[in-house]
Amino acid sequence: MSVFKIRKITDSYLPSNKVAIDQVFEILRIHFPSVKESKIEEILEQMKDPLKYKFSSNLYVAEDGKSNVKGFAIMFYFPDKKFCYLDYIAVKPGRISSGVGGAIYERLREEALMLKSNGIFMECLPDDESLCRDKSEIKQNKARLAFYEKYGARPIIGTKYETLVNPEDDCPPYLVYDDLGTDIRTSASQAKKIVRAILERKYPEYCPEDYIKMVIGSIKDDPVQQREFKYIVKDRPVKQMNGIKDEIALIINDKHDIHHIKEIGYIESPVRIKSILKEIDKLNAFKVRPSRGYPDKYITEVHNSKYVNYIKTVCDKLPEGKSIYPYVFPVRNATRPPHDYSVLAGYYCIDTFTPINKNAYLAARSGVNCALTGAELLLEGYHTAYALVRPPGHHAERDVFGGFCYFNNASIAANFLSKFGTIAILDIDYHHGNGHQQIFYNRKDVFTVSIHGNPSFAYPYFTGFADEKGEGAGEGFNLNIPLKEIINGEEYLSHLKKAIRAIVKYNPDYLIVSLGFDPAKGDPTGTWSLSASDFKNNGAEFGKLPFPILFAQEGGYKNRTLGTNARNFFEGYLSTRISNKA
Repeated sequence: MSVFKIRKITDSYLPSNKVAIDQVFEILRIHFPSVKESKIEEILEQMKDPLKYKFSSNLYVAEDGKSNVKGFAIMFYFPDKKFCYLDYIAVKPGRISSGVGGAIYERLREEALMLKSNGIFMECLPDDESLCRDKSEIKQNKARLAFYEKYGARPIIGTKYETLVNPEDDCPPYLVYDDLGTDIRTSASQAKKIVRAILERKYPEYCPEDYIKMVIGSIKDDPVQQREFKYIVKDRPVKQMNGIKDEIALIINDKHDIHHIKEIGYIESPVRIKSILKEIDKLNAFKVRPSRGYPDKYITEVHNSKYVNYIKTVCDKLPEGKSIYPYVFPVRNATRPPHDYSVLAGYYCIDTFTPINKNAYLAARSGVNCALTGAELLLEGYHTAYALVRPPGHHAERDVFGGFCYFNNASIAANFLSKFGTIAILDIDYHHGNGHQQIFYNRKDVFTVSIHGNPSFAYPYFTGFADEKGEGAGEGFNLNIPLKEIINGEEYLSHLKKAIRAIVKYNPDYLIVSLGFDPAKGDPTGTWSLSASDFKNNGAEFGKLPFPILFAQEGGYKNRTLGTNARNFFEGYLSTRISNKA
């Protein structure tokens, strides 16, 4: 069975996107041999310049695990008229029963609903032989119309849309409408605006004004009517949405509990995950998805390979139950690391309380797989994924570990997604996301934002100041919001809104949230006093955002309230997600 993912491409600059676009155009040429190279150039221009064309153009590709494109679709969104227009959909010639075309179209329907679109319009060549002199394409036209009818999409009737612009042409298209299962009927006035937008913006040099007026003038029915079902039984339910975007993909690090430091005062313990799971399960909003395996290259693209090899090797060498704590640090001669593994721990660490033991690498490596799985699920169509992992990751920099963190899960996921679009990371843990900042400080394709306790009193103490804004190409793409020692939920929310405004202005393709619950009242690592209702308000702000979001678990150490705070956060998130879709 062929396995593929469907992802959205919004620009043609990234290398992975260029490879996919080249394959798309090959499929386009096979299915539409008459398409000119100038049309291909126009498709690229439409993606780059939505203001010029007055619609946004998005490309959706179905790819297998080797980045081979199996099919594609191009869909326009007309924001001023609130409708989508399907321009092309095609699959690579091969097995007819592959299901690629249906999967792509279902993804388009989900995207249209996310945009609060009134529906999807498209042109389909007719199945009426009287409209075509050339009968050779009628069979294919019938198959195409039957495919859309499965979703309830049928031609609009009672208008002159299927009138030739040029008498020498053949087979004028139907205008087909998919109401996305809402049963909302399109009024005559609304239909006239939509038809004008299609004819003027899609065919600016082909359809003269008198032709446009003739078609618009023929729209009399209010609401407009659609053809009766012709290819499926009328009373048979049409294919419904699979609801993939209404659930949160939950990826749990099932190896987290092998990393258990049973020492007094060590608060990063397995009970943290159990506390969160027990409470968020009450929401019935999470779909557990298995973690997938990923090669080390995704880690070494973010972390120094020597550092990764050290963690892997020393953990493997240590006996069960023994931990190494860093105790000597290279203030000078950092370029000459020691050879003794116990001393070398200080070379690769920023504090004295993050130990290395036999299972630290295995637990951390499993957490990376969870974060990458969540990132890939966003590419496959999920709007929200939650990597519920421990140990956390946001303090791990390119060459060092610390703050209970060994590999930077969120940064590794961000780097993975950066090959498919622009990324924003918002760190809302009580402590500064120094790892994100250090890893992406010279890059502009990943915008890093952190809200945290001021480093004058809060770990990790040496980073997180407001004047740290990035360097080189990354200048202006790192935003720190350090806050005072005592702060309540209302004050925090105002700063969260500031951070979100900055992210909205950046307009990323994907958002990754380093989700810490240690701003909570009574957390042993923090000084703030956020309550469950405050976390609910914070979650609601994220629910308003249109970007696909990956939440990666970071801190939160007051276990009596940790789960309740997590449940409230996601309850707030879901409340605004649902209301925004209504």
